[in-house]
Amino acid sequence: MRFLVTNDDSIESVFLHILVHALREAGHELYVAAPKTEQSWIGAAKSRSRAVEARTQDYGLGCPTWVIDGTPSDCVNIAMDHLLPSNLQWDAVVSGINVGMNATLGFIMASGTVSAALEGALHGVPSVALSQHLSTELFNQIAQNHGRIDEVLRQTLEQSARHAARLIPELASKTPPHSFQVHNLNFPNPCTPETPVKRTVPAHVVVPRLFTPADKEGCHRMTFRFGDDYSPEGLYTDRLALEEGMISHSILDYRRLGMIPSP
Repeated sequence: MRFLVTNDDSIESVFLHILVHALREAGHELYVAAPKTEQSWIGAAKSRSRAVEARTQDYGLGCPTWVIDGTPSDCVNIAMDHLLPSNLQWDAVVSGINVGMNATLGFIMASGTVSAALEGALHGVPSVALSQHLSTELFNQIAQNHGRIDEVLRQTLEQSARHAARLIPELASKTPPHSFQVHNLNFPNPCTPETPVKRTVPAHVVVPRLFTPADKEGCHRMTFRFGDDYSPEGLYTDRLALEEGMISHSILDYRRLGMIPSP
């Protein structure tokens, strides 16, 4: 199958590189268009007020690769409309693997990873977002090590990428064009060959107090918290699946936004 691959953690992210290598090993034809710098939590933002530069660059990924000085949504729009061969059909837009989970309503709506997949859906292409759950401590450790990971996490990431390489063709082939759906996959840590996939819905999480109180200069700084879960009892959510060591698969159907409920 033929995929456009992007992310929000930048072209430098080892999480992206491991995914690309797994997809290539599975025999897929890939094109990569990823942000020049990290664009986490930027949602569906587009660079409206400045020019965006796209350059080809070799990162050893074994496929055509563009580095784009813009947002994840910019990457998909520019790649699909101007960079990719116009005579080819695309089986899916694949976004990830993200550094950290993109589960629950409180995080999905702000995710650059999920929004890049949404841009694929808005172009009429089946789209999949991929994220790797991490503890706060491990996330901070990766940041302090400038993106480098240890061998234990690499093994989990490689297994998550193998699951992705197996699941993406199945999901893409079952998703009609112009369906406005995004398949949102979150992988647990650790992830093994036996880790099962569970159909989930996004947990009803609110995330207030994401910024510190003002300091003496009047500045607020972003912090991180997992938010407060208000999911109804009995709902099998993406967060619950990750807590139980499962791969979470939620289908985000954007056609349902604003629908009038049936009587």
